[in-house]
Amino acid sequence: MEDRFNTIAGWTLFSGIIALGLTSISASYFSADKPHRPHHAGYEIEGVEAEGGEEQVVPLAAHLAAADPARGKAVFAKCMSCHTIDAGGASGIGPNLHAVMGAPIGNLVPDFAYTDALKDVGGTWDFEAMDAWLKSPKAFASGTKMTFAGLGKPEDRAAMIVYLNSEGSNLPLPPAPEPEPVVEEAPAEVAAAE
Repeated sequence: MEDRFNTIAGWTLFSGIIALGLTSISASYFSADKPHRPHHAGYEIEGVEAEGGEEQVVPLAAHLAAADPARGKAVFAKCMSCHTIDAGGASGIGPNLHAVMGAPIGNLVPDFAYTDALKDVGGTWDFEAMDAWLKSPKAFASGTKMTFAGLGKPEDRAAMIVYLNSEGSNLPLPPAPEPEPVVEEAPAEVAAAE
């Protein structure tokens, strides 16, 4: 019986040594721990800066200026399973969102049971706060009961914010930033012919 146990233990140990050796060899062969990017990317990864330049970050005010409330209404369709937006509408799983922009965070509907995580944020639903909330509710108020993962596209968030603003709040939109002037380089001087 002991001979069988020793044989099984030996083969198991031998298999582990072989697996470790193959891992080491394949890592060096495929350069799995290389510090540089591949020469040709297979596909673009969202959130990773492209090589050769800095990623242009468009300010929220520019997205809001270009946003379409009709698109925001279409995006809001995802929220209608839990929220209503009609004036005097009843709360569902989530509170009624009529006139949410400019309202205190965690206190829009007095009889709704907001989580302490949302109440503790404080402040009002301004454009930046709503953008952060729509991007990731869990990151905005850690511990919230809201299960919505968020909207990844800033254009969708801006459209939703403009739509929410048009439904009872009508806060003035922040002014869109002026585009930076394009600086053209002077053409290189042509060397004088000899």
